[in-house]
Amino acid sequence: MSTIKSSREIDTIFRVATRVAHPLLILLVSATPEGRDLTGRVAFVAGKKLGNAVHRNRCKRVMRAAVRRAHGPWPKHDVALIARPGLAVATPDEVDRALKSVISRAGLSS
Repeated sequence: MSTIKSSREIDTIFRVATRVAHPLLILLVSATPEGRDLTGRVAFVAGKKLGNAVHRNRCKRVMRAAVRRAHGPWPKHDVALIARPGLAVATPDEVDRALKSVISRAGLSS
């Protein structure tokens, strides 16, 4: 899975992307920039409001696993997933349903 790690690229996604919210996570999606690999990339964001590093890392692991189960990343799209407070204690099924919901609302599902 190709991830977005550059803060400049993440800032660009935050600035130009379409946002879709759910109580467990927020999805930001934008078209892959010209000249980039068209396989799609994903960024996982867990802010300090969620808690200490252990909680933030758990949220990112949970989101990463959910994206794998959802067969991401999505071709021709850069996606950022932002964790919300309930994500750390949600069951895998709840996270999968939340991700499926935001993916379909963003128009990424086939």
